[in-house]
Amino acid sequence: MTAPLCRLYLITPPRLDDLAAFGHTLAQALDAGDVAALQIRLKDAPDDIVAAAVDVMTPIAQSRDVAVILNDRPDLAARLGCDGVHVGQSDTPLAEARRIMGRDAMIGVTCHDSLHLAMEAADGGADYVAFGAFFPTTTKDAPTRAEPSLLTGWQADMIVPCVAIGGITADNARGLAAAGADFLAVSAGVWAHAEGAAAAVKALNAEIAAGLAERS
Repeated sequence: MTAPLCRLYLITPPRLDDLAAFGHTLAQALDAGDVAALQIRLKDAPDDIVAAAVDVMTPIAQSRDVAVILNDRPDLAARLGCDGVHVGQSDTPLAEARRIMGRDAMIGVTCHDSLHLAMEAADGGADYVAFGAFFPTTTKDAPTRAEPSLLTGWQADMIVPCVAIGGITADNARGLAAAGADFLAVSAGVWAHAEGAAAAVKALNAEIAAGLAERS
């Protein structure tokens, strides 16, 4: 049996002071290796700032076949023409997000370290579930710590793809790819990389490939 793919899922920095400069960095990163999706995550930013970010990033991402996912706000995601939305346990409920976004939109759900929450999301029609945090992270407050075995168990029993998130870098990505993640969600591990975002994407893809080779 061919091992399922594991792909990068980028998340923007939590704050962007220069959208034009970030757009240039984003383009370089997306051109450096395989990326499946870009989540625009600007917590607590006003709607006009989020809209400006979507306007800048969407053509860069979509021209490279990278899906644009907005964090938290299905209403804004639908209005701005995003490909999907990601919701947490305390955000808009999945069913309401689906009603707002439509049946063709991509909707992901944060499930922390809980198979129960993930199965509920899968049964409710989520397009992917996100587990984490797998490693310490400074990007956001992570209330739970997940183990790689969670990915392995999910991959064995479920069809809905799983995303691993939390503190992922090129130094620790291989094990999560080997364990069964369908996507690795990375933020600071790309944007704060010492050699730049493009080098990070290249390195992460190399580690993902190595991890996939270890899957039995």
